[in-house]
Amino acid sequence: MQQPGAIQAKKIIQAQIAFGLLIIIVAFLLRSDLALSIGTGAGICIIANALLAAWMFRDYRAQKISHLAARFYWGEAIKIAVILGLFALAVVVFTNLNLPVMLGAYFSTQVIPTVIAAQFGSQNQM
Repeated sequence: MQQPGAIQAKKIIQAQIAFGLLIIIVAFLLRSDLALSIGTGAGICIIANALLAAWMFRDYRAQKISHLAARFYWGEAIKIAVILGLFALAVVVFTNLNLPVMLGAYFSTQVIPTVIAAQFGSQNQM
């Protein structure tokens, strides 16, 4: 049986993917020159979060709290390293990135779907 945390993480990542695609499409329609920056920021966010979720919920054992906490901290450290590495790679590979837009897309993809998912989750529990 799949753990409730894994199901919730999967839903949030799916929401982030949908949101990322939405902002990329809007960027193509309004300012196609920013679409690469937006796609890069959103993509880095989704990749890092998916890796963290996979790391956290593989061989999940809720009975081993200390092991779970250590796994979480290692997962966050790896996630930060992946994010920094992917941002550095993106800056080196793509010469025409708009860094504030890329970081804004990362932040938006990280926060907005999570807040929306939390809002819908709290409404479903009432």
